Amino acid sequence: ARLALAPCASSSPWSWPRVGSGSGNLTATRTATPRAALRLGLGAHRPRRARASVRVHAEAEGGAGQKKISQNEFTERAWEAIVLAPEIASNASQQIVETEHLCKALFEQKDSFALRIVTEAGADPAAAVGFIDRFIGRQPKVSGGAQQVLGRHLEALVEEARTRKAAMGDDFVAVEHLILAVVKDDRFGRAMLADLGLSADALLAAVTKLRKGSNVTDQGAEGKYESLKRYARDLTAEARAGRLDPVIGRDDEIRRTIQILSRRSKNNPVLIGEPGVGKTAISEGLAQRIVSGDVPSSLQGVKVMSLDMGLLIAGAKFRGEFEDRLKAVMKEVTDSNGGIILFIDEIHTVVGAGAGGGGGMDAGNLLKPMLGRGELRCIGATTLDEYRTYIEKDPALERRFQQVIVNQPSVQDTISILRGLRERYELHHGVSISDNALVDAAVLSDRYIADRFLPDKAIDLVDEAAAKLKMEITSKPTVLDEIDRTILKLQMESLSLRRPATSSRPTDQRGVEARLRRLDDELAALTVRQDALTTQWEGEKAKLGAIQSLKEEIDHVQTDVSAAERDYDLNKAAELKYGTLMNLQRELLEAEAAMDAAAAAGGGDDLLRDEVTEADIADIVSKWTGIPVSKLQEGEREKLLHLPDELHKRVVGQDLAVQAVTEAIQRSRAGLSDPNRPIASFMFLGPTGVGKTELAKTLATFLFNTEEAMVRIDMSEYMEKHAVSRLIGAPPGYIGYEEGGQLTEAVRRRPYSVVLFDEMEKAHGDVFNVLLQILDDGRVTDSQGRVVSFKNAILIMTSNIGSQFVLEGMNSDDPHAAGARREAVMGAVRSHFRPEFVNRVDEYIVFDPLDFSQVKKIVVQQIDRVRQRMTDRKIGLKVTEEAVAMLCEAGYDPAFGARPVKRAVQHLLETSLAQAILRSDVQEEDTAVVSVAYDERFAAAGSSGG
Repeated sequence: ARLALAPCASSSPWSWPRVGSGSGNLTATRTATPRAALRLGLGAHRPRRARASVRVHAEAEGGAGQKKISQNEFTERAWEAIVLAPEIASNASQQIVETEHLCKALFEQKDSFALRIVTEAGADPAAAVGFIDRFIGRQPKVSGGAQQVLGRHLEALVEEARTRKAAMGDDFVAVEHLILAVVKDDRFGRAMLADLGLSADALLAAVTKLRKGSNVTDQGAEGKYESLKRYARDLTAEARAGRLDPVIGRDDEIRRTIQILSRRSKNNPVLIGEPGVGKTAISEGLAQRIVSGDVPSSLQGVKVMSLDMGLLIAGAKFRGEFEDRLKAVMKEVTDSNGGIILFIDEIHTVVGAGAGGGGGMDAGNLLKPMLGRGELRCIGATTLDEYRTYIEKDPALERRFQQVIVNQPSVQDTISILRGLRERYELHHGVSISDNALVDAAVLSDRYIADRFLPDKAIDLVDEAAAKLKMEITSKPTVLDEIDRTILKLQMESLSLRRPATSSRPTDQRGVEARLRRLDDELAALTVRQDALTTQWEGEKAKLGAIQSLKEEIDHVQTDVSAAERDYDLNKAAELKYGTLMNLQRELLEAEAAMDAAAAAGGGDDLLRDEVTEADIADIVSKWTGIPVSKLQEGEREKLLHLPDELHKRVVGQDLAVQAVTEAIQRSRAGLSDPNRPIASFMFLGPTGVGKTELAKTLATFLFNTEEAMVRIDMSEYMEKHAVSRLIGAPPGYIGYEEGGQLTEAVRRRPYSVVLFDEMEKAHGDVFNVLLQILDDGRVTDSQGRVVSFKNAILIMTSNIGSQFVLEGMNSDDPHAAGARREAVMGAVRSHFRPEFVNRVDEYIVFDPLDFSQVKKIVVQQIDRVRQRMTDRKIGLKVTEEAVAMLCEAGYDPAFGARPVKRAVQHLLETSLAQAILRSDVQEEDTAVVSVAYDERFAAAGSSGG
């Protein structure tokens, strides 16, 4: 009898003709039916969804027997392979669809269960695929689009798979039944097993192990095998392989976790703490203790599996699919009889997970029964806010967990943690990290990075500093890069000069030739320098690479030593420890000594360095926060010592105020200011126009090179009681809640800044309550609960309170008049502000009114500013002494300070200049001369060439 396939519908992907031979004729007919859905999930092949059944019937003289191959009797994965087999045969130009095509379809499936069976049985999956490809390549090919025929060996395999299904008590023919049926295939199956070195018993044992006693009861059965392996990480396996970072300083929390896990019921600890304090690390520390045997007998040999909720939910398109996956995971955990501890990071995500399809059955509700009975030992981890928001809202879920509070470690504990992690980061980045860098990372991150938590922020500092240094090592050094660019520029100039000359003058030609000779000499010298530096750079990089390779080898050997000691293979451990490891350590010492000797011989002119220092850590802190914490350079030292001179360039007089501000800045940059308070807080008092706001602007310009760095809060905008919410943000439920406060948001973005509260006395009294904590502790909590640090800000408040007392005694010759004026002003301050506010300001500075000599300096400053603007129009400016004196007289008003001077310059000087320019009396390249006219008015006249 021959087996043939006859087409039943033109839309069928199989076109199989009826072929008869002899007295018995087997015909396979594929008919479309409206039942049984097929979902395909293949790698390279994606047949469209189809509903079909294959009917195999026998025709013989005198009657007909009939067998039916229907999609309804196969699992989804098995049916995918059956549908794909003809396509694989067609791609290979083969007419008969046989067992090898089905096996190739099984092995090519995404997340192939057939390959997992072969691998578990001890064979190489790549070898299996290679054997199939070679076998298919040896089969006869048919050209010309011959129609495909179902092979009798494939039909026999399907029948054998049915037998296997019945013997194993399953409801559907699955992938494992097809693989086990291959054993009976004389033509292809036995040859493949012999080539792979597999036996029927080995395959059956692999299937039994992977199925873990479960039966095929639905068409998605293969997706539920080894669910833990698919959706979770084995932390104990990673600890055994040495891939986890060491956990230091969390002994109490780990001991408490072990204690809760040892309970009979509700043995589920939940680790609660701020982000970055080390919650996940505690579960890794538990896994490491289990591997090393440092746990009670009840936890010996237990696995810690980290469940990935995102992976569990991903791709669950149909209702009930997520629940099936989760139940399969839970079944594996419970079937282990306490052999598996499940760790769920971000455990608040289980609340509501999978409930999108309706019905209210989320992951949390599925977990509750097992958590309460003690069938499932689960460790959760989440933050305080998320625990309160999600877990506490479900009391039934909350009571099944026991809280373990994980607090932020101290700076000393953080230093110990960093020392334990140093070797891992050195190996990863290929650099060494000094101990001083680790100490600075802990100290500086604790002081200057207020919105994150130890040890996470300190570890990130070390990591980024090491990454920055590694980038410098692998990139071309700056000095060599500059030489390369210079050579390129000179070569372009040389090419340009060597073009045929358009001018025939001999003098021009001689000039070009002289320039070319100079260029050639410069290029020759630079090329020699470039070659020398390139050789030095490549040599240093090769030495650093050799040291890095030795360190990596040492790390691998140490991991192997630990594994051998755990397995009690003492001979191998001794051989590695006292043979291979000692040799590598000796080579490392020799390589480092050779590099140090080369550096000493070079006089310290190394192009590369391989050690992270405290300066690198300080540089990263500065980049993160904008706070200058690096050690003072010589130029900055001089700049700070001459800070009064810099401030006096814009602020005339007011020596007491300038001195107080200078001393505060010097204390801060020298590292002597109180780290728990703002750098300084001042209240500038005095009449209008004497330089209070100008001094704050000048200070911001000195520190940040721009006035824009100053945070200016005009307190006249806060005259109403409700306006206080604008400083720290509106309370929840009010419009603008998400926007934050004007003060807190500005300082959060620029922690190192000058904050100016202008016209303090105009604000409502309740506004000052917000400033109390800022002035005393350097911190305030905004409307969203975030703590904003003012510890690196300079707070300056200005006020006109008591200015009448300053003006009244300004002409007194009494030497005690200044003290009396100050006392009178302070009396006015105490009467206006509450005592708790007055007591928190560091220093009150009373600005003196301006005298006539100081007004002249201000006039000169204003004239210089006008001259600068004229320079942009290519016009010079000269002002006579008489004109300057007239401006001083016109602008001098002690009650209003410097502002009348600005108005006098504007009305008299700038107006006369503008009119002269409009009359064309002054033009470009002229110098405008400003003098006093006969009618005591200003006159501006142009003077060319002058």
